[in-house]
Amino acid sequence: MTKAELQQVKQRFGIIGSNSALDHAIDVAVQVAQTDLSVLVTGESGVGKERFPQIIHQNSARKHAPYIPVNCGAIPEGTIDSELFGHEKGAFTGAVSDRKGYFEVADGGTIFLDEVGELPLTTQVRLLRVLEVGEFIKVGSSKIQKTNVRVVAATNLDMQKAISEGRFREDLFYRLSSVPISVPPLRDRGSDVLLLFRKFAVDFAEKYRMESVRLSPEAEMVLQHYSWPGNVRQLKNIAEQISILSESREVSVETLQSFLPPVAPASDYLPAFPGGRSHSGEKSFETDREILYQVLFDMKKDMNDLKKLVHETIAKGGVTSMDITNMSNLFKESDLSSVIHPQQTVSTSSIKNNTKDIQDTEEYVEEIFSLGDVEKEMIKKALERHNNRRKLAAQDLKISERTLYRKIKEYGLD
Repeated sequence: MTKAELQQVKQRFGIIGSNSALDHAIDVAVQVAQTDLSVLVTGESGVGKERFPQIIHQNSARKHAPYIPVNCGAIPEGTIDSELFGHEKGAFTGAVSDRKGYFEVADGGTIFLDEVGELPLTTQVRLLRVLEVGEFIKVGSSKIQKTNVRVVAATNLDMQKAISEGRFREDLFYRLSSVPISVPPLRDRGSDVLLLFRKFAVDFAEKYRMESVRLSPEAEMVLQHYSWPGNVRQLKNIAEQISILSESREVSVETLQSFLPPVAPASDYLPAFPGGRSHSGEKSFETDREILYQVLFDMKKDMNDLKKLVHETIAKGGVTSMDITNMSNLFKESDLSSVIHPQQTVSTSSIKNNTKDIQDTEEYVEEIFSLGDVEKEMIKKALERHNNRRKLAAQDLKISERTLYRKIKEYGLD
């Protein structure tokens, strides 16, 4: 698919963003649309999975036939079979007449089964038969009926876990996922977060007849690095709240953070991250980076000062004892005073010998600092500033209290 064709699909279905994983998911949806294969769309709650069945249906030969979305999690277990496959009069109390189910009504078209992982096991057996041979039986009937329906399903569950726990049939999973489509979470879409926020801000400004809100550069950084457990749905909600409640149209970091809730534990869908662990209460990259971003943000000024000092020293053509003292004082005055590794002592002669080899100050600082030590020191100083009042310390560090409590225990600061 060309970029122009991809952009047309995005505009038609209201998809905003240029993330490569999102583009790939759209490309797969368009390609598979011309077939009758079943498709399973996976992704966290709020990522916009409901767009992809629409893309598939509208780009298929079935586009003029019915398209029926069904939220499997919203239908009571006792009536789900009747809703999907229909029932005969007198099949159960309250069945005063015959009723057609979705699979009969959608014959020749497409059914979107949202939250398919919530289907009862008995219903899963019926669905498997439809997928395998195109047949179903109404509740209270013995007559086999045929249907020609394309099934697109979606779930935010870890399906392998559901299968291992006996909550979902493995054979049905493989029948549904003839072609899998994975929709990336918002936190992995980079600058798409800013594009979406601006779009929502403009939309709400028009809706409520007010000037559109704008984010400061620092607020944009915070917005991009927030983990967005509710994904696009949560971002839209936050944009609406800020549009209505913010007194200033220029949104600062402080204003933005007052609208962002503390990050909740990861959902069951989240996989383990490289270098981290799973969602089962153990350490994960997504949780740790919340505080690391704040640490690195606070380090920025000290880094710039250090780079300036090094370049000035190089320009003078040498390094003196006074220069060494100035560098040492720079660290002592900052919150990074105790994070230099003790085994890495630096002599005047070694600095002179290596001055010409310094290409990038950030690389040099990366070698002599431990982020774990920086993190520990920042937490320690925040607690000292607020007399061990953890709530205030967490606000100062711009992290959740949950994260602060875990870090205090991890570093033995309690």
